[in-house]
Amino acid sequence: MHKYLLYCSIFLFSFATQAQERFVNNLFKVGPATTETYATKDGEALQLDVYQPLKDEAASRPLIIFMHGGGFAGGTRTNEGEVNFAKAAAQKGYVAVSISYRLTRKGESFSCDYEAEGKIKTFRLAAEDFMDAVHFMLKNKEKYKIDTSNVIVGGSSAGAEAVLIAVYNERLMFPDLKKYDNVHFAGVFSLAGAIVDARYITEENAVPGVFFHGTEDNLVPYATGPHHWCDRDQPGYLFLDGSRTITQRLKELDTSYLLFSFEGGKHEHSGMLSKIFY
Repeated sequence: MHKYLLYCSIFLFSFATQAQERFVNNLFKVGPATTETYATKDGEALQLDVYQPLKDEAASRPLIIFMHGGGFAGGTRTNEGEVNFAKAAAQKGYVAVSISYRLTRKGESFSCDYEAEGKIKTFRLAAEDFMDAVHFMLKNKEKYKIDTSNVIVGGSSAGAEAVLIAVYNERLMFPDLKKYDNVHFAGVFSLAGAIVDARYITEENAVPGVFFHGTEDNLVPYATGPHHWCDRDQPGYLFLDGSRTITQRLKELDTSYLLFSFEGGKHEHSGMLSKIFY
């Protein structure tokens, strides 16, 4: 499996103009993470951790921003998988960022007893936090020597939902699009993620992507289906388009993608982050 995940990394980041080994081999040591506050909302300081390759003489480096999962109720940017992934990416020459965001469902349900309208709002708020983190890093491009034309974003489970919605459903979810006009993504990767409506993927926002998903995911639909497989008469009944449907749309738009389907797999594949880059 590892060789396929490595191939996935090469595919996703094939835009790099530098020697390919820079983004495949471990060429650098990685210093301690630099913690920054990218926004303050509802009295909460939202922070991110930046991991950089030490003694890197490159004038600019590709940026990877990752958003953890946890059902919008838990999880942290300092999860072992997130930290290991960021360090592994920095060792290969990337600037890697792991972000925190508002956990608006902390201590609350995000399942079938939570109304669909509330779920949409939860997605939107998390996507807004993600975009604010992206803007913060782009504003600090000189400090961190970032190549703003090579920004890769990804997430796991709830984090993947927020990231994919920000990338592919921005016209549906954000009333003020001008705020995001200057952000262009080079690639996206998702671990068991979904969006609200794949029909909003157009030629303008059809970012190349890599997707990992179990075909029998019991929380986030692999293709198109109800979130958490709620029944029609339950408050949380909300259809989402998962990895299979997203990649079908990307194929229609002649956009590069890879879909890793795990036959019979459920939601556990959202936790395979640390295997990427190895």
